[in-house]
Amino acid sequence: MAVCGRKNRPKLLLCLFGVTLVGYLMFFRHGHSAVSAGNRREAPAERDGDDEWLKKPVYEKPPLDLNALGELGRAVKLALNDEEKLQEEQSVKKHQINTYVSDKISLHRRLPERWNPLCKELKYDYRSLPTTSVVIAFYNEAWSTLLRTVHTHLKEPLEKYLTGLRKVRLIRATKREGLVRARLLGASITTGDVLTFLDCHCECHEGWLEPLLHRIKEEPSAVVCPVIDVIDWNTFQYLGNSGEPQIGGFDWRLVFTWHTVPHHEQKRRRSPTDVIRSPTMAGGLFAVSKKYFHYLGTYDTGMEVWGGENLEFSFRIWQCGGSLEIHPCSHVGHVFPKRAPYSRSKALANSVRAAEVWMDEYKEVYYHRNPHARLEAFGDVTERKILRQKLGCKSFRWYLDNVYPDIHVPEDRPGMFGMIKNRGKTNYCFDYSPADENVVVGQRVILYPCHGMGQNQFFELSLGGEIRYNTRIPAGCIMGDNISTYLTVQLCKQRGQPVPADQKFVLREDGSLYHVLSQKCVQAMDKTDNGTPAPALQPCSESLHQKWFFEERS
Repeated sequence: MAVCGRKNRPKLLLCLFGVTLVGYLMFFRHGHSAVSAGNRREAPAERDGDDEWLKKPVYEKPPLDLNALGELGRAVKLALNDEEKLQEEQSVKKHQINTYVSDKISLHRRLPERWNPLCKELKYDYRSLPTTSVVIAFYNEAWSTLLRTVHTHLKEPLEKYLTGLRKVRLIRATKREGLVRARLLGASITTGDVLTFLDCHCECHEGWLEPLLHRIKEEPSAVVCPVIDVIDWNTFQYLGNSGEPQIGGFDWRLVFTWHTVPHHEQKRRRSPTDVIRSPTMAGGLFAVSKKYFHYLGTYDTGMEVWGGENLEFSFRIWQCGGSLEIHPCSHVGHVFPKRAPYSRSKALANSVRAAEVWMDEYKEVYYHRNPHARLEAFGDVTERKILRQKLGCKSFRWYLDNVYPDIHVPEDRPGMFGMIKNRGKTNYCFDYSPADENVVVGQRVILYPCHGMGQNQFFELSLGGEIRYNTRIPAGCIMGDNISTYLTVQLCKQRGQPVPADQKFVLREDGSLYHVLSQKCVQAMDKTDNGTPAPALQPCSESLHQKWFFEERS
């Protein structure tokens, strides 16, 4: 792995939180079995007048073995007997990652090239690049995804293992601190010019670090993220691609989302190797000047465990004069677990803190879609508001106009958003729950007991007559089908286009919901062809089952 610095290579730090822990080192990888200090092959020492040594890893990899499991990022698929299958299942159940397979893969494995070929042509003045400290926080992490060596009792072997490693320091907290405070604990003792934060189950692509450091040297107020390539949690296949990466966004639930690079950003860039501006970051992997990190107020220490801190930091970077970027020449593979191995119970409170400090009047758009968030205890944000004032940060309106103009901002007119309730079928509401979180369209709208929690029962009637399901991105719009008579959700019109006729509704003064194309009214049906109550298009009448109203929350 290439290493940058002046006379010192990057200073590396391991920061841990919790009581029972395991450790992980990204920068230097080790063999499949435990490696003693005596048989690690160190890279050549510094030689006067020769900068080539600066490019070399701290420890050299052994010769490439193309027959090794998982080599060059290949998927590992094992033929297992019943006992081995049980062990594999137990490993997944414990860590939500197939650590049984991970244990079989060498720490030295090489990854396939997944960057734009032009990236390989970039040259760096290694002696002028800033130094960096890498901070990796983790809690009860699976050893095999980190050091690829299994230890049943973690604490003593971890310290013993790291004793022989150069440039690594292990920091233990006395209790579980959560991601934010753990990272700050690590950052507090770093010595590098740049803080590089990584998650605890990553593998770094060749040349991943130099582009981040070079960009921060060019622009100290830039916070730069690598392209995050996917490592399959089950087979450990490296799934990165060399095409244009995606950028970060959010929906109005304050959930992070991925998006293609918009046309205006493509047009701004002069080369495929130029950085890409991103409205938000995923949060786990980024580099920032240590001085600038402190200028911005580091992390919000009132946030607990993890969740929401990435959006808060993203808003703060942009609104307070910095820039958030993705460098297409920096690739880091990340194992996304089957599901989160521990609770995100504090994520809602963290999001509320972000909304209260940074979103101004647009926090109401968030609260409309998350009525329960208004009741969430989120602590004192006085100091964060003082920080915003001290730094002279811009408004959230400015952020939406200049950084994220592609996001649709709901109208949320009084009386035209919330639950759509029926007067005849009492306490039943429009409900939409797509089977796939990533595919918002194509499903039928049903009727379900009203729960007042927003989310899948939140709709908005726009000035153009669209019934928008816009808690998620992209927003969906209800379409009336004159043949089946049922309502489904399809993609809404693009900006500047007319509303499709089959998506146009009028909420009339008598409470009837009139579908313009079919000239029929929406009626609450007690039973449909699949046995589920649902709204359907029927000839207009005075029935209470055709009378509807919006209610923000119960």
